[in-house]
Amino acid sequence: MIAKRLFIICAVAYFACLAFPQERLSRNSGRDIENTDKAEPDTVRPGSAWTLTFPLGNHVESTIDTLTYNFQRRSIPSMVSDAYATTGTLGAEGINLIYLDRPYRATFFFEDALDHWIPTFNKQKFYNVYIPTTILSYTFGGNKLNHQDRLWADFAGNVNRRIGIGATIDYIYSKGSYENQALKNLSFSLSTYYLGDRYELQAFYNHFNSLNKENGGITDDLYITDPAELQGGVNKIEPKSIPTKLSGAHNRLNGDELFMTHAYKVGFWKSEQVNDTLTREIYVPMTRFIYSFDLQHRHHTFLNSNASQAREFWKNTYLDPTQSREEAYLTQMTNSFGIELIEGFRKWAKFGLSAYISYQTQKYKQPTYFRIPELTEDEAASLTPLPDNFHIPASTTRNMLWVGGRLQKDKGSILRYAASARFGLVGDVVGDLDLKGNVTTRFKLFGDSVKIAANANFRNIAQPYLLQNYISNHFAWNNDFGKTRTYKIGGELTIPWTKTTLRAGVENIQNLVYFNSNSLPEQYGGNVQVFSARLEQLFKVGILNWNNTITYQKSSTESVLPLPQLAIYSNLYLGFTAFKVLKLQIGLDCDYYTKYNGLNYQPATMSFHVQGDDPIRIGNYPFVNLYVTARLYRTRFYVQWSHANQGLFSKDSFVLPHYPLNPRKLEFGLAVDFAN
Repeated sequence: MIAKRLFIICAVAYFACLAFPQERLSRNSGRDIENTDKAEPDTVRPGSAWTLTFPLGNHVESTIDTLTYNFQRRSIPSMVSDAYATTGTLGAEGINLIYLDRPYRATFFFEDALDHWIPTFNKQKFYNVYIPTTILSYTFGGNKLNHQDRLWADFAGNVNRRIGIGATIDYIYSKGSYENQALKNLSFSLSTYYLGDRYELQAFYNHFNSLNKENGGITDDLYITDPAELQGGVNKIEPKSIPTKLSGAHNRLNGDELFMTHAYKVGFWKSEQVNDTLTREIYVPMTRFIYSFDLQHRHHTFLNSNASQAREFWKNTYLDPTQSREEAYLTQMTNSFGIELIEGFRKWAKFGLSAYISYQTQKYKQPTYFRIPELTEDEAASLTPLPDNFHIPASTTRNMLWVGGRLQKDKGSILRYAASARFGLVGDVVGDLDLKGNVTTRFKLFGDSVKIAANANFRNIAQPYLLQNYISNHFAWNNDFGKTRTYKIGGELTIPWTKTTLRAGVENIQNLVYFNSNSLPEQYGGNVQVFSARLEQLFKVGILNWNNTITYQKSSTESVLPLPQLAIYSNLYLGFTAFKVLKLQIGLDCDYYTKYNGLNYQPATMSFHVQGDDPIRIGNYPFVNLYVTARLYRTRFYVQWSHANQGLFSKDSFVLPHYPLNPRKLEFGLAVDFAN
């Protein structure tokens, strides 16, 4: 293992040396927070990046990620967000406790727990770069018993100014800090585009495969809070020696997505003055005719080979008392046709306008229901009877039809806005409604631009099929849930000269579907309101920097939607340039959130559910890391002592009930941004 790591580090370092020519300096990502000395002039043109809207493939401006600030944070599972509940391993299941940032539930609900780690449509980026660029990163930490490794690479290149290609690979391997917590997670994506005068193509393919060993949590919290009580006065225990509730359970989630959008543009040619003596002909598109195709496949498998542990861990066993082998499949295909009036082809065309029709087919398979093994009389008698009139077909196909439209203004320095609407016409989504809108304006105040943004969303959405109909060895349900109605409104204020960003929002959810204390989906018929506000404030005095994010949120119904009321992320560091070329960030950071009724994790369905009576309170524990992050030209590296405060202030270091935070660990990382 040591030899493998040394080989990877040496290989990355070797290529880093090749990336050192001083004529070309690393470009800055728009997301970097450079509070160090003023950056040198950049001789490499940075290019541009964008994501797509679904289903018509409109561009949404994005960034090229060469993140220097807080590069070290990506190796800590609980630092995905300022408040993040996770089972512990890098790449493992988790849920964002900041409700403002939590995504809507996926069609295949198993994906929700791994949303941060798997490639999705919303995360797919396209790049237009002036020189081929590769970003290669390798991070690792721990010893031979608990080590974790992550290898990540991102490539972007242009054949010419119209054609671009891209590729990304992300591989995570971890043995876990506690027993029965190992994980392998591989994902990759390929993308391409052609942006011609008349014809456009944008396409990508992504794949992910995540294999997680599930331990169900530790058997007794005293192993963390007071090990001496369990060990006859011995006050220390190796994390790998702590017994866990499960030892033979595994989850595998894998999937693929192929998306492509074609557009043909109708317009006219016009002459453009280049200088006093030269003109050129440019094509001005007026209308786009669009066809988009999206194909997704998802597959979930849950295995458990220890029957005695299963009898203690799960209340019900419906199919096989000797073992669990549960599978669920989804294949989803969407075809969309649209037309768009393009913004800006004439002076009076101040906005773009589009309309589309979208047809989707979903095919579900749950073959476990029809693979009941031959059982002895005693084994059959031990099974839990299925609910009365329970029936789920081996496979089912759902057909749905939507119409929708979008109005947007993406150009202009003062005002930009977008509004979209989608209506369900056929199938499970008949009567569905999704309305979204946002507006952004900038104005000068005290010599700088102040940004104000507002957004609103109304949704009346049917529940995914698997929340209505599901069968497995330990869970079975036939539900008839109504649509969930959501009203959400929010805003953002950014003041550059004070380095302040303030966000606030309120959301009302009616008929919320959640997982109850029995790990079963349940619909709450009343209204749940969530108010949230976030303040981001940066301070700088010389080389001393102090960056803070404070989030306040309040759920009106904690029994259905429990949330920590206050979450804080604070980062105190020295930022400076040594020897004129070495940029350094040396400091400590910390995240903290107040106590709340923590969510339980259910391995068999990869879901997070509320607790029952006498809930365990989670939180009120600071998680502190000491680090040194550096950047030398296009090479970034860090050394980090994560969870440096372990046992100093409190031993109640749980992020989920019975899932403690990872213990103190020394971690390293190296990344090279190639531009050849």
